[in-house]
Amino acid sequence: MSLWCDKYQPKTFNELHYQLEQAALLQAVVADGDFPHFLIYGPSGSGKKTRIKCLLHDLYGDGAQSLRIENHVYETPSRRKGEITTIGSNYHVQVNPSDAGIYDRIVIQELIKTIAQTKEININEQRSFKVIVIIEVDKLTRDAQRALRRTMEKYISSCRIILCCNSTSRVIPAIRSRCLAIRIAAPTIDEINGVLQKVTNFEGIQLPIDLANRICEKVKEIYEELY
Repeated sequence: MSLWCDKYQPKTFNELHYQLEQAALLQAVVADGDFPHFLIYGPSGSGKKTRIKCLLHDLYGDGAQSLRIENHVYETPSRRKGEITTIGSNYHVQVNPSDAGIYDRIVIQELIKTIAQTKEININEQRSFKVIVIIEVDKLTRDAQRALRRTMEKYISSCRIILCCNSTSRVIPAIRSRCLAIRIAAPTIDEINGVLQKVTNFEGIQLPIDLANRICEKVKEIYEELY
């Protein structure tokens, strides 16, 4: 038995229930063909990663959802070995370089270089680049962010970067200026209630209105505490 949050998580833009104007913008960018680097930001739980998954599906189809976990080894200046875990498909890789602590710059440089040089073309020949999703980019050190800026420019022909964070205030201007920024706001109580009603209807559950309202208000409180 799967959790409802996993069972009903949207996999395509057409399955989204709120922030539809941002979804339409992302779809238009994919359709245009001139795919930029992205900076997608907003409070925790607002749906940033869900929209990134939908974006990848629009780019590469179902293949982007055939995920695998991999461990990448990197070497520090003192020749010590470190390891970072990634999640990805044949067409994209998702990583949180801040997990490497003070060695996040090395992870940024080595991982993007490796991915850019071993790219795979979509079997339908729709895309000639891979996507690298970097989570919590606002937690990277300044050195790592400067390295990321240089790497974004160097490998633009073979990969695109999607950056994800809660706030852009700690992202250096040189990175922000090279990305199309999309803000995903926390859902309103009405939007939360709409999703809740759809899920309970699918599950065949009669949810009392007062209970639904209390659930939505509590969820909204959690969002406000997080951001």
